[in-house]
Amino acid sequence: MNTKSYQITKKSSASSIFSPPGNEQITQLSSTQLTVGETAVKMLEDMGVESAFGVSGGGIGPLWAALKRSNIQVLHFRHESGAAFAACEAYFASNRPVVVFVTTGPGITNALTGLLAARGEGAKVILISAATATGNRGRWACQETSAHTMPISGLFTPGAIFNYATIVESGDEIPEISRRLAQGLSQPGGFVAHISIPTPIQTTPCTAKYQTGFTRGELAPSEHTTVECVRLLSQEPFAIWVGFGARGAAAEIREFAERTGAAVMCSPRAKGIFPENHPQFVGVTGFSGHSSVLTYMQEQQPHRILVLGTRLGEPTSFWNPQMVPAGGFIHVDIDPEVPGVAYPEAATFSIQSEVKVFLRSLLSHFPLRPGNIPILPHPEQKQMSPHTEGLVRPEVLMDTIQRVFVDGSDAVILAEAGNSFAWATNRLCFKQPGRYRISTGVGAMGHAVTGVVGAAWARNGKAVAVVGDGAMLMNSEVSTAVRFKIPAVWIVLNDGRYNMCAQGMNLQGFTGVDTEIPNTNFVQLARGMGADGIRVNQESELEAALTTAFASTIPFVVDINLDPTQPAPIGARIRSLIQQGAIKSKGEKS
Repeated sequence: MNTKSYQITKKSSASSIFSPPGNEQITQLSSTQLTVGETAVKMLEDMGVESAFGVSGGGIGPLWAALKRSNIQVLHFRHESGAAFAACEAYFASNRPVVVFVTTGPGITNALTGLLAARGEGAKVILISAATATGNRGRWACQETSAHTMPISGLFTPGAIFNYATIVESGDEIPEISRRLAQGLSQPGGFVAHISIPTPIQTTPCTAKYQTGFTRGELAPSEHTTVECVRLLSQEPFAIWVGFGARGAAAEIREFAERTGAAVMCSPRAKGIFPENHPQFVGVTGFSGHSSVLTYMQEQQPHRILVLGTRLGEPTSFWNPQMVPAGGFIHVDIDPEVPGVAYPEAATFSIQSEVKVFLRSLLSHFPLRPGNIPILPHPEQKQMSPHTEGLVRPEVLMDTIQRVFVDGSDAVILAEAGNSFAWATNRLCFKQPGRYRISTGVGAMGHAVTGVVGAAWARNGKAVAVVGDGAMLMNSEVSTAVRFKIPAVWIVLNDGRYNMCAQGMNLQGFTGVDTEIPNTNFVQLARGMGADGIRVNQESELEAALTTAFASTIPFVVDINLDPTQPAPIGARIRSLIQQGAIKSKGEKS
């Protein structure tokens, strides 16, 4: 991997590059004086940022140059959305905030889907962009970025995408900006910010000081709350529902489960936080989850469920009333707005706390529970032997991925929106946290195919994306991986169609829709960009192909000739859509 760093050097003078008309005056700086752009970059570096992903442009030229002179490693991507998705996954692989840099106008709008995903996933990502100079706003400037050409609210102010956002009109704002960023980066959970600096402001002198640290106490339950939880959980058998927000408390969850004998289930994003091969694990809930969960709820229903770090939204629960126990939920989350939303009619004891802190408190009060652990249902997978003829079946592919990458390495596995994460979530089995990544909320196609580059870069090792041919054709960033020698692996489920759409529409009663994709040779595409690859036409070739991909020191694409007729485990998703009205109406022609 390219580990080159860029040392900060100060020149005797600096000038505004790409200056807009009417602003030709060159600003002379002393050898020790920093510009606003340089100060912002140094501030981000001091806050722990080690990587910046993005696409350059004239409007952000001075800021981009400041990034290149810093110790932050700058990766130039092929599309802003790919940079944003990669930044999201780089955060989860490193637990460090990541910068996304873009230029004016379309540079900002191109990045928005990836940034929305980062917000939904709980990543810590800071977007830095350029804006049009005040004197040129409303005058049809090139890629104009102002209230005349794009909405200010939500893009340059806090809202659904950004926890914090601002346009910097003066270096005097740096102290307040640094305080806001330090506060946001120190908080538990995610934080997505947008700092937009107009082009001429980037090169103006800046003498402002900034802060890089913010001390925050732990978000913990009160003594009374903990005692009440012990009382409620001691009355009758209970289960534990683990979400992605509990990923930092794997050891505490296991200790508490084993002390109490509670059954454990998890959301799709939480696979591996509690070992999936543990005798107390009953399965994955929600999207492409396991039928063993509903078997447990129907035959051995607990009196209460302790919910840890999940919103219980549609991808996790499908709002299935069978998942509501008689005694309701004890719901622990850092966000006080989460408990009670998914199931508003269920009795919910809401606790605002970090999951790890809560469990430590609970463990200090909870007595050992004597008695035998009941025999619980577990996820069961039908073993399939490879065929010597015919197309590759998804189940056999997943079993091979399990042996080569999940059991045989420490690689991170990312699964793309569509049948890819349906098969991977249902079929793969993880025993450690931090090994499996999917985005079920935003669920954007293109997240895993580009996010794998950020994950592999940040962990300085293998990351594997299980993706469909449709997503691979959107934006794979293979070229970026080649440029920076990142050993990412793409396993492409090449079935010549948007197959979740094809199978889903058929189950909903719609026929004749166009979901086909012309045949694509992804190995040729990869090699044309300087990567390597291999085509798999039969199941007997899988093991050798994936082993070759694992051993590759350069980006590698495995193009799987996949059987499109095998029904993916998406039935619960389709039933949820049908309940919401997504079904062919009577009398409607096919």
